[in-house]
Amino acid sequence: MSLLSYYSEGKIEAGIDEAGRGCMAGPVVAAAVILPANYKHSLLNDSKKLTAQQRELLRQDIIRDAVDYYVAEVSHTIIDQINILNATMKAMHKAVKGLKKQQPNLLLIDGNRFKAYPGIQHECVIKGDGMYLSIAAASILAKTHRDRLMAKLAKEYPEYGWDVNAGYGTEKHRDAMEKFGLTPYHRTTFHLKPKQLNLF
Repeated sequence: MSLLSYYSEGKIEAGIDEAGRGCMAGPVVAAAVILPANYKHSLLNDSKKLTAQQRELLRQDIIRDAVDYYVAEVSHTIIDQINILNATMKAMHKAVKGLKKQQPNLLLIDGNRFKAYPGIQHECVIKGDGMYLSIAAASILAKTHRDRLMAKLAKEYPEYGWDVNAGYGTEKHRDAMEKFGLTPYHRTTFHLKPKQLNLF
């Protein structure tokens, strides 16, 4: 099924999505993308349904074709200070604010929660990255930006496998955290859950 070009015809829509919300290390990243009216792309889809190679190729198409786009980060230290939900909203707002070429009058948010951006209407769309091209484009820009960043940090701390797990709590990542401790890039408000709960 091909994704939809717009939510409300005639509006300047920006798709918004994030990457890294559920990670144990690194920033949360959000992207805002405005695509041309009635834009079509046969391969553009939810970033989670694509391979890393497909995402990188689509990233180039999105950057080339977008009317405007912006990718914003909120650091792990800010996440620890204000919590991940507030940090995600902050990253999304930064992404919208970063749009300079064209001002959207409708924000399409992937998911079910958003803090209203002053002066711009918004719609939350559950699984929107699999429904609307602009949200899918934002998901790809956020994901590829964050994956590149975590791969770079992995060279500094190779034990944690961030070039593969991007900071998510895989078994290898959790094992490394137990063996080597936390790095300066870990979110200290994310605690390791025991692999096996002790029975009373």
